[in-house]
Amino acid sequence: MNTLRKRIPFLLPLLFIGLMWAGLSGCGSKEEAGKSYHCPMHPTYISGRPGDCPICGMRLVPIETKTAPTVAPKYVCPMHPEITSDQPDDRCSLCGMKLVPAGRAKQPITEPLYTCPMHPEVLLHDPNARCPKCGMKLTEVKPATPTPAAVEPALPDPGLQPPMPTATPAAGHEHSGNASAMPQSTGEAARASERRILFYRSPMDPAVTSPVPAQDSMGMDFIPVYADEMAQTAPAGAPAEVPGELAPVHLTEESLRLAGVQIVEATLGKLRYTTRTVGAVLADETRVRHVHTKIAGFVEKLYANFTGQAVRKGDPILSLYSPELLSTQEEFLRALELHKRFRDSRIPEVRKGGDDLLAAARRRLELFDVPADFIANLTRTGKPQRTVVLNAPVSGFVTSKDIYEGHRVEPGMELFVITDLSHVWVEADFYEYEARAVRVGQEATLTFPYDPDLELKGRVAYIYPYLNPESRTLKVRLDFANPALALKPSMYADVTLQIDTAEAVVVPDSAVMDTGLRQVVFVQEADGRLLPRGVKVGLRGNGQAQILSGVRPGEKVVVKANFLIDSESRLRAAIQGMSGGM
Repeated sequence: MNTLRKRIPFLLPLLFIGLMWAGLSGCGSKEEAGKSYHCPMHPTYISGRPGDCPICGMRLVPIETKTAPTVAPKYVCPMHPEITSDQPDDRCSLCGMKLVPAGRAKQPITEPLYTCPMHPEVLLHDPNARCPKCGMKLTEVKPATPTPAAVEPALPDPGLQPPMPTATPAAGHEHSGNASAMPQSTGEAARASERRILFYRSPMDPAVTSPVPAQDSMGMDFIPVYADEMAQTAPAGAPAEVPGELAPVHLTEESLRLAGVQIVEATLGKLRYTTRTVGAVLADETRVRHVHTKIAGFVEKLYANFTGQAVRKGDPILSLYSPELLSTQEEFLRALELHKRFRDSRIPEVRKGGDDLLAAARRRLELFDVPADFIANLTRTGKPQRTVVLNAPVSGFVTSKDIYEGHRVEPGMELFVITDLSHVWVEADFYEYEARAVRVGQEATLTFPYDPDLELKGRVAYIYPYLNPESRTLKVRLDFANPALALKPSMYADVTLQIDTAEAVVVPDSAVMDTGLRQVVFVQEADGRLLPRGVKVGLRGNGQAQILSGVRPGEKVVVKANFLIDSESRLRAAIQGMSGGM
């Protein structure tokens, strides 16, 4: 007994050390049973052991399991009530939603919810917010009752992904990517569990698809494509007006109104529009007169002695001394004297010979452009004149003068150029697409930027049969009266033509969308579908377009917000094409 007592102080420390060792060994060998891991980017993927996410490759993190608090939590997730916190700014570790006060989590969410008419997956509580995808104004919808949604399809490791319930998004939570799969209304929420996912597509490029959830190069989640959406995209018997590019789009009247879509009716009528160009004033070539001499001589005096001088028909322009003209005058006087002597003869042949001789002498003077009054004066006086005065043959302006007083002139030499500017030409250039509507006889209006009050009327006189190879334009000649001489050669003026087309189908120009290869118009069918239809467009002007084929009178076409309709149509066509190839 004494020995035992002596050993007790030594045995107690050994026993304590042994118990501690046993406790530590038991803790180290015990396996963390029930520990779960999930992906930070895809919280719906849950695994029973550490590893990488098969969707994005990120490292799985453990799911924190919180014990029930001894006191009531202050903040709780409205979608996952088991996630609580005492901090007001915390977010749910499963869905990322901001935590709300615990008292509000039990109350039904009555705050208005707003969605995009073109992208129903966008849900916000801000009534003034706009869709982050298309910029459209959001519209109010009835908040959906939280209902479990469809479970995502199995991933490559089905044993590591137990199903995880999700619910309809709550207030202030905007979804993207797979959010398009969430119900938009109470009825859709009830049917969400029955919707079948066909595949997933990239939100930026519908041609990029995946059979399982994935992300694109920018980290955006792929959007699920459901079987019922495909049925709506490609209705049975829908005509493929623009195959491979566009698909019919069906929107409700409310969606059309909210999207700002305007629809008008195609009409049958004439397209009247105005085309404008710049014209250059030219002298009328048919009113240009070159003055020449038919006999050699010397210029004694010039009456039209400077360029630009106005002359009238019959006014003297120069005085010419010509020995040949002087001898011709003397011949005329001798013929006149013989005529007087023979006219009293009793022999008819003699009288006729005298008349013919006088007529021949007179004709010779006339062919030398000797004025009639000069011949009359010569006949009356019977004396030849040293010089002969030549008169202006037409009225106009001296636009060219190559002689001076004292010059010797020869037959055929050009003395003056006299131009009549009472009528002028205006030459204008029209582009090829404009030239086809120009016709001879069309009325034209001439205006001047420096004189807005001056406006002249004329007509198309001639259309040249060739194009300018440098400017690729067609030259058109117009004829204008110029009594006040307001138009002067080499001036520029604005030419306006009013063009009327033949009767055809006319729609607003904004209804036609040019895809580069073809021109498309969205036509509203009787069932409300917006059908893309290829058209052939004629002339355009004054905000109107002439439709040669593709649209009938009375059909309704989209004239506003058709770019949104075009985007939706292309998206549906791409989805439809991918669905057909799967």
